[in-house]
Amino acid sequence: MKHLNKLFVAVLMAMGLNAHAQDSNNPWAISFGVNAVDTRTSSGSGSGFFEQHFSQPFAVKDNWNILPSLSYIGVNRYVGSGFSVGLQGSVNKIEKYVIFDPLNATADSRGNYVDNPGDLMYYGIDATIKYSFQELIKSKVIDPSLSVGGGYTFFGDSSFGTFNPGLGLTFWFTDAIGLELASRYKWSFGDREEANGVTPDAPSHFQHTAGLVFKFGGKDTDGDGIYDKDDACPEVAGLKQFNGCPDTDGDGIVDGSDACPDVFGLAALNGCPDTDGDGIADKDDACPDVAGLASLKGCPDADGDGIADKDDKCPTEAGPRENGGCPFLDADKDGVLDKDDDCPTVAGPASNRGCPEITTEALEELKVQARAVYFNSGKATFKTGDKETPARLDAIKEILKNYPNAKFSIEGHTDSDGSAKVNQKLSEDRAAAVKNALIERGVNAENLESKGFGSTQPVASNKTAAGKAQNRRTEIKHIGSKF
Repeated sequence: MKHLNKLFVAVLMAMGLNAHAQDSNNPWAISFGVNAVDTRTSSGSGSGFFEQHFSQPFAVKDNWNILPSLSYIGVNRYVGSGFSVGLQGSVNKIEKYVIFDPLNATADSRGNYVDNPGDLMYYGIDATIKYSFQELIKSKVIDPSLSVGGGYTFFGDSSFGTFNPGLGLTFWFTDAIGLELASRYKWSFGDREEANGVTPDAPSHFQHTAGLVFKFGGKDTDGDGIYDKDDACPEVAGLKQFNGCPDTDGDGIVDGSDACPDVFGLAALNGCPDTDGDGIADKDDACPDVAGLASLKGCPDADGDGIADKDDKCPTEAGPRENGGCPFLDADKDGVLDKDDDCPTVAGPASNRGCPEITTEALEELKVQARAVYFNSGKATFKTGDKETPARLDAIKEILKNYPNAKFSIEGHTDSDGSAKVNQKLSEDRAAAVKNALIERGVNAENLESKGFGSTQPVASNKTAAGKAQNRRTEIKHIGSKF
C-alpha cells in the first residue's frame, strides 16, 4: 500500500480542480478501480505503426501489467455540451516489459521479447478533456466517449510527459452509478536515453482502466428527485411530469395554477370542483348543490322571473323584484296590494296600511266586556263560580282579532281598601291575568301590554260599596299600531 501515497497526492490535487462528470444535474463524479499498463508498443517490433500498436491489443497474459488492488482514482467535472474535464492518478508495478532484445529476453507466445525489470514502479498523473456521446445518441445506459489530454509519468527512476488520446465506454446502472471502461495511448515525449543502448527510459504505452464511477453534486432542495436546475418549484416537493411542482389534490393541475389546490377539480374551472355541474365553480356558486344560472351566481330560477329561488317569496310564480318575486295580489280586496298590505287577509284602508281602523263601537264593546270581568276579593284570580267571565274573554278576543296591526293596553284598577302598595301590585297582577287569558285564546302577544294603576283612577266613589265595586275593574284601550 506504500505505493499508493503518490496516488492519493494526485487525488487531493484532483479534488481542487474542475473535472468531468457525465451530466449537468450531477456535475461532479469520482471513479476508481484497476488499471493495466501495456508496454508492448515501446519495443519497436513489427513492420509498421498499426502492427506494432494494434496486432495484439488483448494479449493480457503476455503483455499487461495489472496491480491486483485499487490502482487508480479520478475526479471529474461536467462543463457543458457533452464536455467534461478531469484529473486521474494511477499506480502500477511493471513486471512485463516488452523489448526488442532477443539476446537478453525471453520470447512470449506471440513472438515478442519480454523482460522482467524487477521492482519497477509506475505512477501517473493525467489531465483529460472528454466528450460524451450519450446525449447525442439519447441513451440512458450506454455512454461512449472520446478523450484527449496529457500527463506526467514516473517510470522507475525515469519521469516524462505524455500526450494521451483515448476512448471509453460507461454503462450506467442508475442515474448516478456506472461501470467505466477506458483506454488511453500515452505517447511519451522528451529525452529518450537508452539503457545498454537498447531500452528507452520514456516508453510510449497503453493504459487501460476498469472501475466504478459515481456522480454527485446535484442540488435537490425539496428532495423530490428533481434537481433544482430543472425544478420549477425547487422549494416544494413535486412531480416529475410537472417539472417538480406539486399537485396536492391530484387533479392534473399544478398547485401554482390551481385556483382550488386542495380540492380535486376540473381543468376548465382552473382546478375547482363543480358539484352541481352547472359550469360554475363551487367557490363562486351561491347554490353549489343545485344547478343554476351564471347570471344568478349558480342559483336556479324556477319561475323565470329573474329572482333566484332562494330569494324568491313565490319561487313557482313569476313576480317583480319589488314584490319579492310574487305576483301583485290583493287577497282581501281592499285596494291595497298584498305587498303593501300589513293585513293582507283583513280589509282596511290604505291610510292604515291595509288594516281595518278600530271603530268607536268596538272600543265601547271592549270597555263593557273588560269591566265585566270579575276577580276574587284581594286576588288576581277570576271570580270563582262566575260562568260569564270566559264568555266575556272570548268576546274580547273576537274583537281584537279583527285588528291585527292594532296595539291595546290592558289596565288594572282597585278600590281604596288596603295600602297603596298592595293595591298597585294587585292591579298589575289582574291586568296581567287578563292579558295571559287572551294570549291563550290566540291573540298575538305583540299586540298586548298590561299595566296597573292601583286605586289612583276611580270611576265611582269609594265611600259606598257600589262605588268600590265599580272601581275594581279592568279596561282595554287602543294605543296605536304595532307597525
